[in-house]
Amino acid sequence: QNPKTSAIVKQLVVEGNARELQKYFGSRMEFGTAGLRAAMGAGISHMNDLTIIQTTQGFCRYLEKNFSDLKKRGVVIGFDARAHLSSGGSSKRFARLAANTFISQGVPVYLFSDITPTPFVPYTVTHLKLCAGIMVTASHNPKQDNGYKVYWENGAQIISPHDKGISQAIEENQEPWPQAWDDKLIDSSLLLHDPYATVNKEYFKDIQKQCFHRNINKETNLKFVHTSVHGVGHKFVQLAFKAFDLSPPFAVPEQKDPDPEFPTVKYPNPEEGKGVLTLSFALAEKDGAKIILANDPDADRLAVAEKQESGEWKVFSGNELGALLGWWIFTCWKNHNRDTRAIKDVYMLSSTVSSKILKAIALKEGFHFEETLTGFKWMGNRAKQLMDQGKAVLFAFEEAIGYMCCPAVLDKDGVSAAVITAEMASFLASRNLTLSQQLKAVYDEYGFHITKASYFICHDPKVIQQLFDNLRNFDGKNTYPKSCGRFKVSGIRDLTTGYDSSQPDKKAILPTSKSSQMITFTFANGGVATMRTSGTEPKIKYYSELCAPPGNSDVEQLKKELDELVNALEKHFFQPEKNNLQRKTE
Repeated sequence: QNPKTSAIVKQLVVEGNARELQKYFGSRMEFGTAGLRAAMGAGISHMNDLTIIQTTQGFCRYLEKNFSDLKKRGVVIGFDARAHLSSGGSSKRFARLAANTFISQGVPVYLFSDITPTPFVPYTVTHLKLCAGIMVTASHNPKQDNGYKVYWENGAQIISPHDKGISQAIEENQEPWPQAWDDKLIDSSLLLHDPYATVNKEYFKDIQKQCFHRNINKETNLKFVHTSVHGVGHKFVQLAFKAFDLSPPFAVPEQKDPDPEFPTVKYPNPEEGKGVLTLSFALAEKDGAKIILANDPDADRLAVAEKQESGEWKVFSGNELGALLGWWIFTCWKNHNRDTRAIKDVYMLSSTVSSKILKAIALKEGFHFEETLTGFKWMGNRAKQLMDQGKAVLFAFEEAIGYMCCPAVLDKDGVSAAVITAEMASFLASRNLTLSQQLKAVYDEYGFHITKASYFICHDPKVIQQLFDNLRNFDGKNTYPKSCGRFKVSGIRDLTTGYDSSQPDKKAILPTSKSSQMITFTFANGGVATMRTSGTEPKIKYYSELCAPPGNSDVEQLKKELDELVNALEKHFFQPEKNNLQRKTE
């Protein structure tokens, strides 16, 4: 019933444009563990009023089946600032339609009255003991995209089999229920609650448990620049600095207010490198700031840059910031826990494609480290299991600039990560140290971990399938490569098929998934490289790492060796020319 999407479809029918209609109606968006992520527009393959109603009807029925007290506890719904003029879709409108669906079935809804960072939704699920949460966001995707992210009652993103159960329920509930389109009905409903004020107060109270150096924060002369890249983060990072008694960071004026057009950047993704930070560098030079903190548009990720002695800016990789935050959070914990026996219950987590630096720190310091599959859904769920067993999960991270620094949020959180990074930098500055110097000190103590990650863009699923099939049948049927250029392969783990050459029974320990591609190669020189497909973008990604034991300080040699390994990986395993793959561009 949306006049804009309806008009788009009618126009295509008039034109007889079967090809476009096939694109819009050929296949339904797939609901996976990441929920939905697609462009806004007409048809069942896009995010629009109808597909949001259908998805929420399915989700509602699935929750009714799983929770006898759903009508007592309810759900939370948040949204970012995305909007799409030509189809009339926006995150706020989708959130209101979703709320209307639940309220029509007698389910209480805690709908944020204004834009909110993604981590506030899992925080609210846990804090108010709700059955589930929905966040309408496409994070750092291009401006035409939107998404629908789902959290379970434990405050973590859903994992299988919930995705399959919800997907089936969506299929069974496609016809909009009576009054499904009339979102104005919710405004007078007693089942509608606004958690905005409560959550803003309680969240900033909870993250203060991670504030350990208030006196230094009050005195520091260190200046910070913050950008929210036209997203939701500005107000919340300002409040976080206030909660830690830090002077507010300088906000990049052109990027601080939400703008669904993202006019100053090609991609609103701080992971994409220095291009996104151009305006931040200029403001930092003008105001004499040494450190830049950049959130992605839904404020669940964080990129950090620091001005070096040379005047150059260093943008830390996700793995480097993971090393610094891991060191910092453990150091703070150790200084506040004099009972040495407590360490046996301390855990840190990272995903299998992230640096193993936390493993090295854990081995030396005596706490536990675990790796999980890629994505915070795995780390969030594992953290909750451990916490329920009375363990302390201090920190979890993944190389895609995602950090969980505070146990009150079982997902990546760019707001708490930003202010904790600022406190760490202020503390180091009081000792005349920079973040870069401290990173070197961490590597000196625990061993250098050099990483390199990138991706190729490929829009043809057949080519991607063929590429991975070739790797599994490299020297004849069911044989993996024995070498990659001059680099000898010493081990293979394939989490698509469940094969692991290092296990006695050749079966992988981590869960496997046939629906996504992921192969990890271990090399005789100690290098590790993983190739995998992305769940939300048309990319084939790779991650590589070389680790040296403490004391091996020839970093340049390690970097050179890793560069050569990556070049061989691209040439022999990706074969970009043959497969017509598009390289990542800055």
